[in-house]
Amino acid sequence: MSLNPADLLDVRSLLTEEEAMVQDTVARFTDEKVLPIIGDCFDQGRFPAELIPEIASLGLLGATLPEEYGGAGMSAVQYGLICQELERGDSGLRSFASVQSSLCMYPIYAYGNEAQKQQWLPRMAAGEVIGCFGLTEAHGGSDPANMKTHARQDGGDWVINGSKMWITNGNLAQIAIVWAQTDDGIQGFIVPTDTPGFSAQEIHKKMSLRASVTSALFLDTVRIPDSHRLPNVKGLRGPLGCLTQARYGITWGPIGAAIACYLETLAYCKERQLFGRPLAATQSAQMKLADMARRITLAQLLVLQLGRLKDAGKMVPQQVSLAKWNNCRMAIDIARECRDLLGGAGITTEHSPIRHALNLESVITYEGTETVHELVIGREITGINAF
Repeated sequence: MSLNPADLLDVRSLLTEEEAMVQDTVARFTDEKVLPIIGDCFDQGRFPAELIPEIASLGLLGATLPEEYGGAGMSAVQYGLICQELERGDSGLRSFASVQSSLCMYPIYAYGNEAQKQQWLPRMAAGEVIGCFGLTEAHGGSDPANMKTHARQDGGDWVINGSKMWITNGNLAQIAIVWAQTDDGIQGFIVPTDTPGFSAQEIHKKMSLRASVTSALFLDTVRIPDSHRLPNVKGLRGPLGCLTQARYGITWGPIGAAIACYLETLAYCKERQLFGRPLAATQSAQMKLADMARRITLAQLLVLQLGRLKDAGKMVPQQVSLAKWNNCRMAIDIARECRDLLGGAGITTEHSPIRHALNLESVITYEGTETVHELVIGREITGINAF
């Protein structure tokens, strides 16, 4: 019996029928709609916004939220498989879905009131309203508590001043979930992007996530009513809770990128003739390909267990840190190794490894850098905070 080169331990057999069906559905979408255009989108620095309606129609936005709010009521494992298959297409597409689902819809669901949920979530699930998540600031990075954006209460309104940086979906969004310092701690606000004083400036000259919209947000005396404040959370617990949700999806996503690079390179090595034999017949190529298969298999087992813990209500943020650290490092190393095996052909977007390698430079950095996650695990196992 021949094993599946991308699933040597048959992790697929551990999925339920419903989980496998979700994976197959998103895989088919990626194969048919994403892969034929994504190389050109990356070259052009263009997000394929024309795919949003179908992404929404497949139930991929807010997939884990209850159906009463437009969600699909999916499990954490199903959501992870969505992220894996979208990122097999491109990290930019998975980033779009992650931000919409985990960083914008989730805080409205978890921290908002019923009126806010009814007003926004069904339209966001349908792709009619796109959101962005305004937490990171240019000077802050890995230290979100060093936040300068401030919201001041003025009667029944709030007046917000500040700026945010590296914001996915910024120039696509109709609403921004903006986190700001207040006299009562950090709070979250739903800010329509057509509010006077709000502006978004797209960031260009990127060499990573080129098929994604990345922006800087500016808030100059932006006035919104108190009804746009998320009432059920205060302090960093709010945005960090959102990031845990999004990081969970990121633990799955890079596996898709790694599989895309690995399978393409495996096929290339079987066909490429060097010194009278296929490249795959050399010991050096086989050792590299075998190591890729090993690392992908371990990552698949890791996230499946993480997803089972999440579905059981037992997952903790430190476990997400471990998985994001491991799987982002796994994927970026595989993408770079695949680029090398492709030789000169590997530097063009005719092949996926260079595109995935460049994208993964962002994925390994955003929502907690590799170093931050290493220190989270270090603190957990030693009991000493080294930040």
